[in-house]
Amino acid sequence: MKSENESIVSEFLLLGLPIRPEKWSIFFTLFLGMYLTTVLGNLLIILLIRLDSRLHTPMYFFLSHLALTDISFSSVTAPKMLMNMLTQTQSISYAGCISQVYFFLSFGGLDSFLLTSMAYDRYVAICHPLHYTTMMSQNLCLQLVIVSWILSSTNSLVHTLLLARLSFLKENILHHFFCDLSTLLKLSSSDTSINELVIFIIGSMVITVPFICILVSYGHIGATILRRPSIKGIYKALSTCGSHLSVVSLYYGTIIGLYYLPSSNNAEDLDVIVSVLYVLVTPMLNPFIYSLRNQDMKGALRNILSRGTFSV
Repeated sequence: MKSENESIVSEFLLLGLPIRPEKWSIFFTLFLGMYLTTVLGNLLIILLIRLDSRLHTPMYFFLSHLALTDISFSSVTAPKMLMNMLTQTQSISYAGCISQVYFFLSFGGLDSFLLTSMAYDRYVAICHPLHYTTMMSQNLCLQLVIVSWILSSTNSLVHTLLLARLSFLKENILHHFFCDLSTLLKLSSSDTSINELVIFIIGSMVITVPFICILVSYGHIGATILRRPSIKGIYKALSTCGSHLSVVSLYYGTIIGLYYLPSSNNAEDLDVIVSVLYVLVTPMLNPFIYSLRNQDMKGALRNILSRGTFSV
């Protein structure tokens, strides 16, 4: 029971990025450009996959969902951050903060599961090419996406419900530009041991297990290539797996830097900076990686542009 003289916070104050106020306009323009690039670039990927029938394959089916997830993931935090920088306000309501935690975890986990599904698709394509059509059926692809949504939503719901039961008394200043779960736990006046235990257990399932599955998939791909070494085989593997490996490296690299590396003396500022890479930079670079390193995507873009030119 809470005593009567305890005051529960109704809002949180986000200190934002560790930049000087006189430079806010510069960084506002930069981050706005990054966010718009993320949205437009990923929408372009979805549009190309939708319009070009040659891209109606399992790999691009997963890629279209990954692009939609990246848009949603950045949209959870970036608009609020940009609004706070524009209006020079720092507040976010308690309900808004809890909601932000839920959707941030949900789309972040969904990214992890979709990348794992894409790794499995590449494994089947290279290690079992003769059975690719039957193994990667349309029903299986749809089931993998549905299961990914269910697992990520369940994960975020568990963390959000456990977070909602905690008390936040008087102290309401978050050294971040969004409502980060670990930052909120440090701020709580309640016992967070259960929350930390659940983060360790479920976090391993959502992040570590998919990452291991990706490593195992590429281990089998590498072994298959080495058993039948040829320049053509290596080129084919790099052309089909290079983009996905780049995205995986960006995604898990920022997560490892943010949550697994030991903290330093200026850990709070460093965490905020790495979070910008995780929230804005990685989703923004994905369209460039898949458009610049993928011949199918570049071919689809040329076809759409030439079609538009002829119609004019």
